[in-house]
Amino acid sequence: MEQHQDDRILRMKELTAVLSEAAKAYYQESREIMSNYEYDKLYDELSGLETATGVVLAGSPTQRVGYEILSELPKEAHEAPMLSLDKTKSVEELQQWLGGQKGLLSWKLDGLTIVLTYEDGVLAKAVTRGNGEIGEVITPNARVFANVPLRIAYKGQLILRGEAVIRYSDFNRINEEIEDVDARYKNPRNLCSGSVRQLNSQITARRNVNFEAFMLVRAEGVDFHNSRKEQFQWLKAQGFDVVEYREVTAENLPETVADFAERIQTYDIPSDGLVLLMDDIAYGESLGRTAKFPRNSIAFKWADEIKETRLREIEWSASRTGLINPVAVFDPVELEGTTVSRASVHNISIMESLQLGIGDLITVYKANMIIPQIAENLSRSGSVEIPKRCPVCGGATRISQTGDVKSLYCTNPDCQAKKIKSFALLASRDALNIDGLSEATLERFIAAGFIHTYEDMFHLDRHQEAIVAMEGFGQKSYDNLIAAVKKASATTLPRVIYGLGIAGIGLANAKMLCRAFHSDFSAMRSAGREALTEVDGIGEVLADAWISYFKNEKNNQLVDGLLRELTIEKEPESQGEAVLAGKIFVITGSVEHFANRKALQEEIERLGGKAAGSVTSKTSYLINNDAASGSSKNKKAKELGIPIISEADFLNMTGGEEHAD
Repeated sequence: MEQHQDDRILRMKELTAVLSEAAKAYYQESREIMSNYEYDKLYDELSGLETATGVVLAGSPTQRVGYEILSELPKEAHEAPMLSLDKTKSVEELQQWLGGQKGLLSWKLDGLTIVLTYEDGVLAKAVTRGNGEIGEVITPNARVFANVPLRIAYKGQLILRGEAVIRYSDFNRINEEIEDVDARYKNPRNLCSGSVRQLNSQITARRNVNFEAFMLVRAEGVDFHNSRKEQFQWLKAQGFDVVEYREVTAENLPETVADFAERIQTYDIPSDGLVLLMDDIAYGESLGRTAKFPRNSIAFKWADEIKETRLREIEWSASRTGLINPVAVFDPVELEGTTVSRASVHNISIMESLQLGIGDLITVYKANMIIPQIAENLSRSGSVEIPKRCPVCGGATRISQTGDVKSLYCTNPDCQAKKIKSFALLASRDALNIDGLSEATLERFIAAGFIHTYEDMFHLDRHQEAIVAMEGFGQKSYDNLIAAVKKASATTLPRVIYGLGIAGIGLANAKMLCRAFHSDFSAMRSAGREALTEVDGIGEVLADAWISYFKNEKNNQLVDGLLRELTIEKEPESQGEAVLAGKIFVITGSVEHFANRKALQEEIERLGGKAAGSVTSKTSYLINNDAASGSSKNKKAKELGIPIISEADFLNMTGGEEHAD
C-alpha cells in the first residue's frame, strides 16, 4: 500500500510539471504544446489522484487560477480572488448540480476576463483577470472597446465582470488585411488578449473589441430581488451587452444545452462551452467556495464527439518561412455534422508524442466543436519518418528546437514555398487578376506541389480531384477558380510586366515602358540602361533593377513559360497620348467626375502622364477638388509652388469628358 501511494505521488509530480509547462505556454506565450483534449485528460487524472491520496502538491494546477502576468502595464490586486469554475461534460451532472433551483445557462466565452468599475456614472477603472489575484490596469483600452458605455445612468459604485472578445467576423477581416500569411493571427482569443493589453489604445480601437458582461459584483443601493436574471436585465438597461443566456430548470436543461450546441458552429463570438449560474443570489452565495472554485456556478465543456479512424498519410505542408508542418490524413469520419479527413499535427514534438504511424488506429474530435484534432493514437507504432527533403522543392530539411518544441524547416533559400509573394503578386488584381487564387490558397497549392512555376497556375486542372477534396473547396469553388484562370490568360502586357515583381516597376512604370517600346517585349527585355532611362519615370535605379532581373536565366525561363500560357491583347496607342507626356500628377481627396481615384489615375497614364503618390519638387499638378483644404498634400504643394487643380480643370486641360459611370 505504501509503495502504491508513492507511485501515485510520483505520478502527481509528473502531471504537475507537464500541466504547469502547458499552462505557461498557453497563457504567457500564446502557444500550444498539447491539445485541449490532452490537457483536460491529464488535469482530470491529477485531480482524481489528489482526491484518492488526500495530498495536494505545491504548485498544483488544480489550486492555481493562472500564472503571474508578464507585462509593462500597471498591476493591481483584486479585492477578492477571481476564481475559475469547476467543470463537467455531463448534462446529467449539470441537472444534479442545479437540483430544484432555477438557473441561467449562458455561453462560456473564450476571450479575456475584465473587471470594470464605475464611479458616479463614469467608467473609472478596468483591470484584467491576470492570475486571479493581480491583474493589469487597462482603463484607456477599455474606453475604446466597441461597446463599453463611458457613462451610465446609475451614479453609485458599480463593479461588474465580463469577457473581452473579438468576433470571428472581425478576426477574419483583420487577418485578410495582413498580406503575409505567416503573420496572421492564429485564433481570436490570442488576438483579443494582445489587443486588450496594448500599450497604445489606438491599436486596441482598431481591433473592434467587444465586452460581454457576465457577472454583477456590486451595485450599492439597488434591489435586485435576489435574482441574477434581474441583475442582467438591469445591466442591459445601463447600456451593457450581456452574455446570451437562457432561464433553465433541471427539466429543460438537456434541450437548452442541445440548442446551444446546435448553434456553436455559426455563433460569431468564440465560445468553449457553457456556464450554469444559480439565479437565487443568496442561495448561491450560501454555498461558499473551494480554494479554486465558487459553488454558485459551474462550467459545462462540450462532450467531444470522438470517432475512431485509420491514419493513411502524413502530408508535409511547407510555408513561406520554411516551416514544414505535419498534417494527418485519415479515413473520413462524420464529426459534429461534417465530414472530416484531415487534422494539423502542429509540429514534430506533438507528432512524436503521439507516436504516429501509417495505418495506426487513431481517435479524432473537433476542439470546441470546430477544429479537427487527433485525441489519441491507439496503435502508437511510431513509424512515420521525418522527411529529409522538402516536399515542395526537394531541398534538404533540418530539425530546429525552440524551447521544448521541435519543428522541421526547409533550408533551400530558393524554395517555391518561400516565394509565395511572387506568385501572389502575379495573381493580384492589378496583374493577372485571378479571382479566387488568394495568397492563402496559393500557399496550400504550393505546399501540395501543384505549383512550381508561373505556368503551373494555368494547369490546375491536372489536380482537380485533389483540389475538390481540399477542406474549404468543393466542385463549385474549383469550377469558379478554373474559369477565373481561363479569363486571366487573356491580358495586357503592362499587367504581365507589373506581375513579374521587378523591383520598383509598378503598373504605371510598366505602362510607360510599353508605350516607349511600342509593346515590343523582346526589345524591352534586352534594352540597355541608356534606352531604359530615356523612358519617362525610369531612372538609373529602376533601369538597373530591370537589367538585373533579365540577366538571371531562371527568371527568363519563368517568364517564357508564363508567356506561353497567355494571350497578350494589344492596347491601341491613343492619339492623345502626348497630351500629358512628361507631366506628373498627384491625386488627393474625393473625386466626383471619375468612378474613383484609380479611374482618374488610369486616365492620366492613358494620356502619357504619370500618377505619383506624394508631392515633390518634380510634381506638375496636385488634383484636389477642395483646393482650400488643410491637407498635408495641399500644404506641401503650396510650399513648392505647385498648381492645385480640380477634376474639372483636369478635364478642360485634356479635353476629356466626365467618367462618372
